[in-house]
Amino acid sequence: MKISFIGAGNLAWHLAMAFENAGHVIGEIYSRNASTARQLVSMLYEARLSTDLNFAESEAELFVLALPDDALEEVAAQLVLPENAILVHTSGSKSLEVLRRLMDIYSDVPVRTGVFYPLQTFSKSTKPLSFDIIPLCIEASDPETEAQLVTLAQQMSQIVYLVNSHERKVLHIAAVFACNFTNYLLGLAKDLTDSEKLDFDLLRPLIEETFQKALDAKHPALVQTGPARRGDLNTLSLHLNYLSDKPELLQLYQMLSDGIQRRG
Repeated sequence: MKISFIGAGNLAWHLAMAFENAGHVIGEIYSRNASTARQLVSMLYEARLSTDLNFAESEAELFVLALPDDALEEVAAQLVLPENAILVHTSGSKSLEVLRRLMDIYSDVPVRTGVFYPLQTFSKSTKPLSFDIIPLCIEASDPETEAQLVTLAQQMSQIVYLVNSHERKVLHIAAVFACNFTNYLLGLAKDLTDSEKLDFDLLRPLIEETFQKALDAKHPALVQTGPARRGDLNTLSLHLNYLSDKPELLQLYQMLSDGIQRRG
């Protein structure tokens, strides 16, 4: 299949190379930031830079919107696609209906729509990820498009699910808790150790063991430890006292400790 990308950010960087590794051809790459598009083109075999959103003469069968959610309508309003092309977005929170409605409004030709959502965190700074065990969540506006997207996904990953828009939104929210919030808390832990000139690496074995236990357990709550779980009020008081001049951390520590105690 020949595939073109609208967007050249973190996700496009990894997904385009994964498509190539699965034997597909990347055609055009468009980005509002031409520099990032050129960088991605340079990493691919046959890709070329597109300077606008008119793909009417493109040979691509699939167009991937790898964009921030708030850019979707602006891009859709300018996008010109070949008749009966497949257009997918990669968003965890935008519904398929949003994309379908935008194409009804802005496209002069019939366009098939779908969702191709990799449930993973992506950064350009990391080496290209193997998609073999990355869950790929698929949704489509019609059975034929669904079958094509599922086949494409199965060529890349062992974990392919049909996931509707509501389910995908819930997965995305859960992913924010599991990934984004957790990473934020790790950053706060490093800020604390740095403030006292302590080596953050002292926490590394603890972090690794915590994640491994949580993944191995039937439910992460079953392996919860710490002063809040034990009901150790003296230790909680000492910690809150230390954080008294750090109001944001104090509030967060109290809120999370209260939640752990309520869960029991």
